[in-house]
Amino acid sequence: MKKYACQACSYVYDPAVGDPTNGVPPGTPFEKLPEDWACPDCGVGKDMFEQVE
Repeated sequence: MKKYACQACSYVYDPAVGDPTNGVPPGTPFEKLPEDWACPDCGVGKDMFEQVE
């Protein structure tokens, strides 16, 4: 699965890990995150994320 990095703070969303702090279970692809999901480190929206290798 593809990882996505926050362009504001460099947090990397890894689908294998998910975002358990915000109720996102491991195995959740970035595309399936809720529209109101925000970066757990800095709070920006999904539109500030870019796919990384």
